Amino acid sequence: MPETMLLAQMMGLLLVIGALAGVLAGLLGVGGGIVLVPAFFYAFQTLGYGGPQLMQLCLATSLATIIITSMRSVLAHNKKGAVDWDILRGWGPGIVVGAIVGVLVASALRTEALQALFGILGMVIGAYLGLGRAEWRLGDAMPGGIKRAVLSPLVGFLSVLMGIGGGSFGVPLMSLYNTPIHRAVATAAGFGVIIAVPSVIGFLFVDIAPEHRPPLTIGTVNLVAFGIVVAMTMVTAPWGVKLAHAMDPKPLKRVFAVFLTLVALNMLRKAVGL
Repeated sequence: MPETMLLAQMMGLLLVIGALAGVLAGLLGVGGGIVLVPAFFYAFQTLGYGGPQLMQLCLATSLATIIITSMRSVLAHNKKGAVDWDILRGWGPGIVVGAIVGVLVASALRTEALQALFGILGMVIGAYLGLGRAEWRLGDAMPGGIKRAVLSPLVGFLSVLMGIGGGSFGVPLMSLYNTPIHRAVATAAGFGVIIAVPSVIGFLFVDIAPEHRPPLTIGTVNLVAFGIVVAMTMVTAPWGVKLAHAMDPKPLKRVFAVFLTLVALNMLRKAVGL
């Protein structure tokens, strides 16, 4: 009976989290992971699951949802011819390597270290969302050679450490290298699949102590959270898209940038024990 009550509480919290993540993804074009990881953290902590591997649980479960949502997004964008498969083929192997290294590093770190990393990287993304300009450029085309060999694993590595797909790092990167924004968004969805699949496979083999493991968890992936959030984001993401067409999302992006920065700062605060 206690486990049944716990599952009911988890489901209630996760329904709200999934709905919010879906609306924000559709409205602002941000990946759900940037919302899901802190939301999972507070939800699981509230339900009594703390411990040194709480962040691994949040990262892995977030990445599991990204497999489904990114694949759906890639297929939809590909029907419109928006996915740049040349970029995906060229950058994919490096991203996979970075994602695998990310799992190895994340599985070896304690929750406090991963919170600090999420906080620092979250502030960087928040600053770009709030202050970035569409006309900023680092080059006229996506780089190859040594630059790609360095940047592609970095995208995969940092994304896994934050439990996010390809959007938060991939879209700014491609935009800075003169990729049209609609192609950048579509191709970054492909990055999300490439990041999430190998990392989730890796996280399935990372074990959590029984007292810190929520019901129906395999490795560090919680199946309850995965199922509910995927279902809710598929329902609510189209609502966010409709809202985006009905209003100007630019001011909302700045508001979200402030919100993300505050969440990141709170993660940092918790990481240092304040």
